[in-house]
Amino acid sequence: MHGLTRTILVTGASSGIGRAVAKNLLQQGHVVIGISRDCSQFKYSMANFHPVQFNLSQLQELPQKMRELEQQFPALDTVVFCAGAGQFGSLEEFSYAQIQALMTINFTSPLFLTRALLPSLKRKTRSDLIYIGSEAALKGSRKGAIYCASKFALRGFTQALREECSKDQVRVCLINPGMVKTPFFDRLSFAPGDDESNYLIPEDVADAVSYVINSRAQMVIDEINLNPATKVVKKK
Repeated sequence: MHGLTRTILVTGASSGIGRAVAKNLLQQGHVVIGISRDCSQFKYSMANFHPVQFNLSQLQELPQKMRELEQQFPALDTVVFCAGAGQFGSLEEFSYAQIQALMTINFTSPLFLTRALLPSLKRKTRSDLIYIGSEAALKGSRKGAIYCASKFALRGFTQALREECSKDQVRVCLINPGMVKTPFFDRLSFAPGDDESNYLIPEDVADAVSYVINSRAQMVIDEINLNPATKVVKKK
């Protein structure tokens, strides 16, 4: 166990990166509130784990839901934003509804969530906001117009928010992983290569989150970029 016990909200906690992050933090003794669209995926109850079923795309209900969580967990001082979705194709292959849905889950919902929780986080002696971005936040790629836009937006937001929070005890970090072997690729037409050097695993990202949370309070980690040793993309 490192330092103080924190109360940490993790979005997208039922699978992939979010699940690995939640498990890692629980193993360290932190209290974890796990938001998921489907809590049936949490098969075991744990003393320090509190599942919350909520669809983050329901933006109108989000502020009230966060108020309820703050009342239920007044010690909440850290948020790890892992929820996200991937969809790729040329711009004309996207319907307007698909564009809106992808931007909502990858950018607008983390923005709303931050807006809802920031006033109380600023009153804490120490708070962390950790966003899981993507290598797509660093460079536009073919068939990635909407996905890259959502991740570029998140990156710009975190850079500005970091400046905004610099006088408060709220640290803002963005973690940009390359391809991570998770169910993220289940619905996509491509995936990382099969060799272990071709992909990250969710635990790699969870380790980076842990590093940020456990780092000395007087240090701010702006961004962490993670990549597999060799980049191989295979078509399905």
